[in-house]
Amino acid sequence: MKTIDDINFKNKKALVRVDFNVPLNDNFEVTDGTRIISAKPTIIKILEDGGSCILMSHLGRPKGVQDQFSLKHIVDKVEEIIGVEVKFVNNCVGEEVEAVATNLQPGQILLLENLRFHDEEKQGDEAFAKQLAKLGDIYVNDAFGTAHRAHASTTVVAKFFPEYKCFGKLLAKEIESIDKVMTSGEKPVLAVLGGAKVSSKITIIENILDKVDHLIIGGGMTFTFIKAQGGNIGDSICEDDKMELALDILKQAKSKNVQIHLPADVIAADAFSNDALTQIVDANKIPHGWQGLDCGPKSIVLFDEIVNQCKTILWNGPLGVFEMESFASGTIALGDSIAKATKNGAFSLVGGGDSVAAVKQFGFEDKVSYVSTGGGAMLESLEGKTLPGIAAIIN
Repeated sequence: MKTIDDINFKNKKALVRVDFNVPLNDNFEVTDGTRIISAKPTIIKILEDGGSCILMSHLGRPKGVQDQFSLKHIVDKVEEIIGVEVKFVNNCVGEEVEAVATNLQPGQILLLENLRFHDEEKQGDEAFAKQLAKLGDIYVNDAFGTAHRAHASTTVVAKFFPEYKCFGKLLAKEIESIDKVMTSGEKPVLAVLGGAKVSSKITIIENILDKVDHLIIGGGMTFTFIKAQGGNIGDSICEDDKMELALDILKQAKSKNVQIHLPADVIAADAFSNDALTQIVDANKIPHGWQGLDCGPKSIVLFDEIVNQCKTILWNGPLGVFEMESFASGTIALGDSIAKATKNGAFSLVGGGDSVAAVKQFGFEDKVSYVSTGGGAMLESLEGKTLPGIAAIIN
């Protein structure tokens, strides 16, 4: 795996695909700079070598050129985080852009305008990719969040740098972290999968059964498994058409010697509301008119024991409706357990939108080994797919 640590960028222009798809408020101010912070080590390495950086990214889902999606809005934030002046050009291809790029001096940064102002970016257009390629001497992909997209800037552009292409520090760390869970992790290996639907996690479950020793299933998809085994789930969310599949997963797990753990008890509510009446009941004995919205105290103790006997932990998806305070305790307790295991030497990887949101919300970000920056890309990696953005650098 070729990374930027294998290259000296002295007097070279690095064309770097970053993921600066950051949230903005109504005043176009960046409300969460995590993705910019994540790219900083790559940018600093290139500049310290004596090279210059041409940064390209998308922002949002614009339809043509739309001012609210212009990357000019984030220039100040990028300068603040990186600590270096950032030049901005209001296009990403064309003669004007090429002229500015040509005149870029070592130690300087140029940020290009939103790639998705051009339809050719998402189409993976080769002529557009070739125009981007003209701007730099070395191509660096550091955008894990878009590595599962075969777009011009993430995949096609790499063709024009047969010798001079590599992974940035962030993308290399993502690949390494997923590899630790999927292939090289110390045993026992645990996966915690939460979320509402079995159907959205099915390919992940099937792919990781060969790699893990324990699988904790939480969140709404729990109830498809419990109902499939004859339990009463009241009005809890359930995919009736996936019950056969749930039974098949349990069977597969048994044959592979994987222990599946479902909640023993739940916090049930009489409505999907933070102010609902609640009661703690066995997970397979939820009364009619009630729905399970979080795992209960027995489950928390059970899951803590499992987490703390494992050496490699993947966490993808919350254990309850953590957005509502009344149903956040299971997810918080799991975070505490994983933080404790990590402190005792386990490797923990958190990935997937909702679990990343939970980790940030409850302050576990610095207490786990790695928090993935890519939702869809992370899920496709766990499904065993080779991401086009990664394949383009390796091949």
